Amino acid sequence: MAEIFNEMQDKSGQVRSPYLRVEDWLKTLKRKDVERAIQEAESRFRRQGITFAVYGDKEAAERLIPFDIIPRVFAASEWRRLSAGIEQRVRALNAFIHDIYHRQEILRAGRIPADVIIQNAAFVPEMMGINPARGIYAHIIGIDIVRISENEFYVLEDNCRTPSGVSYMLEDRETMMHLFPELFAHQRVAPVENYPALLRKTLESVAPPACEGEPTIVVLTPGIHNSAFFEHAFLADEMGAELCEGDDLFVMDGALYMRTTQAPQRVDVVYRRIDDAFLDPLTFRPDSAIGVPGLFDLYRAGKVTIVNAPGTGIADDKAIYTYLPDVIEFYTGEKPLLKNVPTWRCADPQSLKYVLDHLPELVVKEVHGSGGYGMLVGPTSSRKDIETFRAKLKANPKNYIAQPTLSLSAVPTYTSSGVAPRHVDLRPFVLSGDRVRITPGGLTRVALKKGSLVVNSSQGGGTKDTWVLED
Repeated sequence: MAEIFNEMQDKSGQVRSPYLRVEDWLKTLKRKDVERAIQEAESRFRRQGITFAVYGDKEAAERLIPFDIIPRVFAASEWRRLSAGIEQRVRALNAFIHDIYHRQEILRAGRIPADVIIQNAAFVPEMMGINPARGIYAHIIGIDIVRISENEFYVLEDNCRTPSGVSYMLEDRETMMHLFPELFAHQRVAPVENYPALLRKTLESVAPPACEGEPTIVVLTPGIHNSAFFEHAFLADEMGAELCEGDDLFVMDGALYMRTTQAPQRVDVVYRRIDDAFLDPLTFRPDSAIGVPGLFDLYRAGKVTIVNAPGTGIADDKAIYTYLPDVIEFYTGEKPLLKNVPTWRCADPQSLKYVLDHLPELVVKEVHGSGGYGMLVGPTSSRKDIETFRAKLKANPKNYIAQPTLSLSAVPTYTSSGVAPRHVDLRPFVLSGDRVRITPGGLTRVALKKGSLVVNSSQGGGTKDTWVLED
């Protein structure tokens, strides 16, 4: 692996300018103060109910997500470069989704093989010809980004279905401001706390044309047993929307309504946090008990807006990811400002041969996988794990992609032995409606285990507050 880029220090060991005040602050911290702050942060999270589910873990299915008190810092100039690349990518993704469900020009042009789209499990044929409000399909997007040097950033994946984690971004900031207000008094950190207001503004901007007056917005959740239920409730509360389960909504006289203690209330925008297949048992899975019968027909008729639109998963599928540089150039006429990680499609025989020959060096992921599950990190895996994965690859190569093991950047993190560098990634959150809005910062996930490259909370990772310094 290449040399690891330390975001706090340059190669000579000098502190980089964005971290100067953090460095001064760290020198003043005593261990007892740090331990007290960590306990208070955990107590805050516990009171708020900020937990995540670990599937298959019988001992403790619900856990607190670990929080590190040392912020990750970006200079304003660094963030401007990142934002330009993120906005370019989001615009291209929405143009791509529109095209795939209309004329499919990119397929006609031969830039993507048709079977990669048509035979993809994330492709929703029922979306063909549908024109959502403002032509926006992916209204809320999380772009996972890794950094490997001063000026090199890579997009690891695009999350266009129901991206999660924004509540952690907001709670991490609130916790840091509560624990260390003096840090914010001495420098200008771009705010993130207006995200719920901007989310509501975005949702209002994509209300159906028939909507009169202020749109009624609901957050559709699968219920309390979902791993992200805290976030569903949190966002509904923060933006003044109703939190609903499928049984709370019904279709009547060509409109969607919400049951209330008084008369039914018409609903205009559904921010759904359930998968496509479960949205409407009359259109998709008939055994769905968490969807709303008739919802999709209303959507097709333009009577309600679903956020994100059904079928957006075609844009964040990991097989499609490999074509994103072509997608961006095709729809924008520009070269991508943010790079993709070099990727081998295991469905291709030559690529599969290379991957099988180099498994100990590569990261292999399921095409539809998420949360760090179902993946192989070659350099940190045992010989037995590698051979087990080799058999999976041979049995179903179309289900996997492979990437080189990147030298993810590291940032200072508080560990049991003191401050030490740990690897991180970043998920900025993007809102797309009447305009594109990018929250300055996002969610930094940190691999708390020494040497680990897996930052997912389900795999032992934690989170940090992410600062963008204003000019």
